Amino acid sequence: MYGLQGKVAIVTGAGRPKGLGEAMAKRLAAEGAAVVIHDLGEVKGDIAPAHGVGKAAEMDQMVADIRKAGGKAMALRGDMLIEADVEKLVAATVAEFGRLDILVNNAGIGYLFGPLLEMTQEHWDAVLGVNLRGCFFGIKHAGKQMVKQGQGGRIINIASQAAKSAFANTAAYTSSKHGLVGLTRVAALELGAHKITVNAICPNHVTTGLGAWQNDFMSKAQGKTMDEYMGAMRARIPLGRPGLPDDIAKACAFLCSDEADYITAECMNVSGGEEYH
Repeated sequence: MYGLQGKVAIVTGAGRPKGLGEAMAKRLAAEGAAVVIHDLGEVKGDIAPAHGVGKAAEMDQMVADIRKAGGKAMALRGDMLIEADVEKLVAATVAEFGRLDILVNNAGIGYLFGPLLEMTQEHWDAVLGVNLRGCFFGIKHAGKQMVKQGQGGRIINIASQAAKSAFANTAAYTSSKHGLVGLTRVAALELGAHKITVNAICPNHVTTGLGAWQNDFMSKAQGKTMDEYMGAMRARIPLGRPGLPDDIAKACAFLCSDEADYITAECMNVSGGEEYH
């Protein structure tokens, strides 16, 4: 539909099965782009638990799935908190595929939740580090490569409904996503002269593997059963259901395409009407 043949994309934080990153990576591959599946690749304590990171075997399976479907893909491991890792990610992508046209900044921490007065500095720094500093590193090094190529590019930051509305027990997460909106707009202003568009997607809740953990945490924090919690969620969404990974993948493919070449500095809600600011 969107004709991304010949394009090369990196999707960070894409290693979790049935997550947003996997859905976006597979959609971009189906549109013809060569795709780099990026994630941490291993569990590292409560900062990077099993429900929050893609493991090496899972990343390799996604690459195999894309190749089996006729697409091009490779997996690269790295830590978005380490600038040298992000720089290597871009360099390795160019070494393999010859260029870089699309960066999807999807890596993020959406699970270190809890009361503001009980949050530790370690958890605060981890969330702000991955969700905001990591996106900055991605924009910086992908942007340099795109400027060098001189043919424009697309940068998509995966924000959240929490980039526009606040939710209890998510102080660091909400702060990081609000900050990502500002970073998106600044990057769009600075990179526009190079025909590089920078946009954000703001999903509402999507019940991925991580989303299921979030549902469990939030329902307990609010003293509700899971049925009560999910029922209240559906009731406040005009289209009557939580989001699906494919909803986000569709928006991502559009923003990466020529159909969106005059759209930049936008923070697109994909929320079934729940978030309209």
